[in-house]
Amino acid sequence: METVKFSDEFKNNDPEYLDQASDVRNEENLDWSIIESFLKDSISGLEGKMTVRQFKGGHSNLTYLISFQNKEMILRRPPFGSKARTAHDMGREFSVLKALNTVYPYFPGPIIYSEQIEIMGSPFYVMDRIKGIVLRKNIPEGLSLSAEKVNLIFRNVVKAHHELHCLDYRAIGLENFGKPEGYVRRQIEGWSKRYRAAKTPDAPCLESVMSWLCDNQPDDSASPCLIHNDFKFDNIVLDAGDPLKVIGVLDWEMATIGDPLMDLGCSLGYWVEKDDSEEMQALRTIPTHMDGAMTRRQMVDYYAEISGFKIHNFEFYRAFGLFRLAVIAQQIYYRFYHGQTKDKRFQMLIFAVSILEKEVLKLLGK
Repeated sequence: METVKFSDEFKNNDPEYLDQASDVRNEENLDWSIIESFLKDSISGLEGKMTVRQFKGGHSNLTYLISFQNKEMILRRPPFGSKARTAHDMGREFSVLKALNTVYPYFPGPIIYSEQIEIMGSPFYVMDRIKGIVLRKNIPEGLSLSAEKVNLIFRNVVKAHHELHCLDYRAIGLENFGKPEGYVRRQIEGWSKRYRAAKTPDAPCLESVMSWLCDNQPDDSASPCLIHNDFKFDNIVLDAGDPLKVIGVLDWEMATIGDPLMDLGCSLGYWVEKDDSEEMQALRTIPTHMDGAMTRRQMVDYYAEISGFKIHNFEFYRAFGLFRLAVIAQQIYYRFYHGQTKDKRFQMLIFAVSILEKEVLKLLGK
């Protein structure tokens, strides 16, 4: 694989294109003195006073950068006022990280999990920090990549996704982590139920989309596997010294045993190409519009090439990915609509739900 080497000064001084945390939002502050005491009592060798920053790119579980004099860690907890509590199971997420130990090179090492509600009002866990580059809406300032190198990054991300699907989940103790039989049906039924439960008076209906997915669902996969369920670029960490290299995959909260093509379809729900509509461009959160970026079709074809799968009717999988993304946006918007969070970012998500509905209907020829 081709590499891009940067000077040692970048490696030693945190270049500006590394993923950075910032000040903690006021409404998402915690009692850090209690947390510091817990961590020092539970993790040996921590030195100095604890400082806290927050990663603010996501809309789901809260992610804090915990720094001591001699160690940086990541603390994860559910969002405040979350409605879909089963989507924020800290213990489940932590168990995936433990199972991936030694078998998947792109995971953050788990450190400690706690269900002591008195510490912060919810279960939480702490893991190692993987310091590197995260590609969010646009290429980070200061990082210059040719179209050829962009294409190689995309290919390496697909390979890392396929590597996950190749793991023997039974051999790593996850045989009871999910039920592959009936997975597609349960996903359609479950996400439809979640949408109806989170629907606000200003939200679109989506009943025709849910009916189409139900009527056109494929058979269960003949090759069920461990799937991430949110494998997208802003959950991927690239090496700062070699940006073509994947070194981390984050946010395992929705991982389960299921259909690898459903996993790929969920990834492509986020995929906005440079020729997509202006409305879809407004929803773009990852740099899939760049010169050299693989198109959705190219991603599917490349995955088929390296996996050996014969992929038919991929429109179903993308339609499900778009629908699921609409449900996630609606669930988050529900929290804002009912005053469970004051995060102003969530106010606009109702427009995202409507745009995604329009995109799914266009895909289905409706």
